[in-house]
Amino acid sequence: MTCKLLLVDDHSLIRAGVRALVADIPDYTVVGEAEDGSQLLEQVRRLNPDIVLLDISMRSSSGLDALAQLRAHGCTCKVLMLSMHTDPELIMRALESGAHGYLLKDTTATELEQALSALRNNERYLSPAIAHTVINQALQRAQSARSPGDQRHNLTARQLEILRLIVRGKSTREIAGGLGLSIKTVETHRSQIMKRLQIYDVAGLVLFAVREKIISLDD
Repeated sequence: MTCKLLLVDDHSLIRAGVRALVADIPDYTVVGEAEDGSQLLEQVRRLNPDIVLLDISMRSSSGLDALAQLRAHGCTCKVLMLSMHTDPELIMRALESGAHGYLLKDTTATELEQALSALRNNERYLSPAIAHTVINQALQRAQSARSPGDQRHNLTARQLEILRLIVRGKSTREIAGGLGLSIKTVETHRSQIMKRLQIYDVAGLVLFAVREKIISLDD
């Protein structure tokens, strides 16, 4: 089944470039475009896209405000933020506001396909170039959170290994290939990790992993 995309960006050249990249990716199609987030809710309801590619900074409206409006109205489409910004606070705000992924605008066609595939498979995606930034921001926030050891994770050695890979931005397929496991096995471990921790987003997993010293900035 073809995955439907909605592009929201105030630069027509960016939209044209993304549309051209998507045209070369099988099973994805752009069903609509918008110059800002003011009409996003209406277009989502009318076009019913599976994934919205949303610019985080536009002239007439904020992508974060548009994202908040989507979530407030219960829209369940996946949202992939598309931005040149690498500011850690902005990235964390996007993730905490309900974005499923964050992709830099200087992305390659291969990375765009990886990001879309991740969201389509109910996974999260962060551009590798900003993964370290997100971890660093989570570490700074953890300084004012509870001290390490206050929250026991009770994860198995295998689950800890998979958690580290998830936090580093690896997809389920990449984890499975690297560890010699089936995709179904990795998905089961992923589900169990989130259930045990009661954390269901990448930003939260990063914060937990840093706070519990499961990973470090040198990883």
